[in-house]
Amino acid sequence: MSRLIERLQKGPVICGEGYVFELERRGYLQAGAFVPEVLIDHPEVVLQLHRDFVHAGSDVVEALTYYAHRDKLKMIGKEDKLEEMNRIALRLAKQVATEKGNDCLVAGNICNTNLWEGQITQEKLNYIESIFREQVKWAKEEGVDFIIAETFGCFREALLALKVIKEAGLTAVVTLSFQRDGDKTVIDGVSFEESFLTLKKEGADVVGINCHRGPQTILPLIAKLRKLVEGPIAALPVPYRTTNEQPSFMSLKDDLCLSPHGRPFPTALDPFVCTRYEIAEFTKKAKEMGVNYFGLCCGAGPHHLRSMAEALGKKPPASKYSPNMALHFNLGTDHRLLKSNLDNLHKLSLIHI
Repeated sequence: MSRLIERLQKGPVICGEGYVFELERRGYLQAGAFVPEVLIDHPEVVLQLHRDFVHAGSDVVEALTYYAHRDKLKMIGKEDKLEEMNRIALRLAKQVATEKGNDCLVAGNICNTNLWEGQITQEKLNYIESIFREQVKWAKEEGVDFIIAETFGCFREALLALKVIKEAGLTAVVTLSFQRDGDKTVIDGVSFEESFLTLKKEGADVVGINCHRGPQTILPLIAKLRKLVEGPIAALPVPYRTTNEQPSFMSLKDDLCLSPHGRPFPTALDPFVCTRYEIAEFTKKAKEMGVNYFGLCCGAGPHHLRSMAEALGKKPPASKYSPNMALHFNLGTDHRLLKSNLDNLHKLSLIHI
């Protein structure tokens, strides 16, 4: 039995993701191609981000190989750095997972290539498969516990990724992404039901949904998935306030948006960010639905992850610093605080009680 399945049998597992957006916010990754060159330029930053996520409650350290595949590096003229970048990512993840006091799983990652289209040629099919094979090979050589294959809007591409992982003899977590239509995959139009039933049949150890949808719009799909398949399922929304009218963070609209590309996605999503309390509420609902493998995708920060962990009854190291508003000079209840400060807050109409 794989280490991941053993952990899942004991209780919920959290996988902290969202590295790409977080590193872009911190000024170490360029929005657009979103290639994690930071692995070579500033590996110490990636190391610290992994530590931050583990500190906040992640049970898994996922190697930052999302968009570190051959075609992406070819696009930025750094294909010669491909293996080096992948191995750095895998070793950084393993280093943090095995540091003193940590007992984390290590995950490799393969993802959507953005190369799949309607009538795909055999040549392109072979090329996509080769992308998956080399990344899975390096991940296996570096000793990962399992592989995450994620963010697929194309069922057939997800199935190909799963095939490569299982042929390598590794545990597979496979997640699809749904944008506007939750009934079928966006690229090849395969039904929700057929997609997940086939992935399970072909050996996926965990299936689920990640990215694109926020808590409000991913939950109905998670409920449908739970009824459809047996075994562990995964839910990893983006931490944004998507709606039924705008179900994906790519479809969010903001009349006040000053983004040069005319939409909030991907660099002007700040007004839509979920609070830590919304993430906690999502986590409780997902747990009630029967989700076993939890996480957050693009846009997540450590404070979101800590709230998720605490909502699952965990107490990560970061919980030492969870809010204690009883000691706040304006909002607190501690008897040592000056009553005049609370009175002043009322007078300024900053809060109404």
